[in-house]
Amino acid sequence: MDPHIWIETLGLQRHPEGGWYREIYRSASMIPQQGLPAAFDGARSFCTSIYFLLSGEEFSAFHRIRQDELWHFYDGDGLVVHVIDKRGSYLEKRLGRNPEKGDSFQQVVEAGDWFGASVPCGGFALVGCTVAPGFEFADFEMPTRQHLLSLYPQHQTLIKKLTR
Repeated sequence: MDPHIWIETLGLQRHPEGGWYREIYRSASMIPQQGLPAAFDGARSFCTSIYFLLSGEEFSAFHRIRQDELWHFYDGDGLVVHVIDKRGSYLEKRLGRNPEKGDSFQQVVEAGDWFGASVPCGGFALVGCTVAPGFEFADFEMPTRQHLLSLYPQHQTLIKKLTR
């Protein structure tokens, strides 16, 4: 299916990190602030989820959030989630329908790890992202290229590719 059909059919909009998204679920039940780690500045929904789509040369710029994020593959050519973990190690997490190429239908990015995403070979990928406790933009941090380069100079090529 053409990615533009998914964008229109699902009512996706531009995401600040790149690509297209739409929140599809936000639990009505809330976790009070005192039930969360100190890093959270208020209550959060139990869980949230979005559709997320990348196509062609689009990329999701490096960012991090305070929660674990579970990625689910739905359609397209596959997606690579590029992770720089808390130790500074690089991890490639592949989503797609080809296990012989290392693809999986689900991947997890741990809370606090820097991550971005791209579509190999200029295709497209429609995925879902589930976050618990629920996502708020207050939990989202998108660094400058210079900041990440100062932290992880060993990943210079990747950082330059996945930052704006």
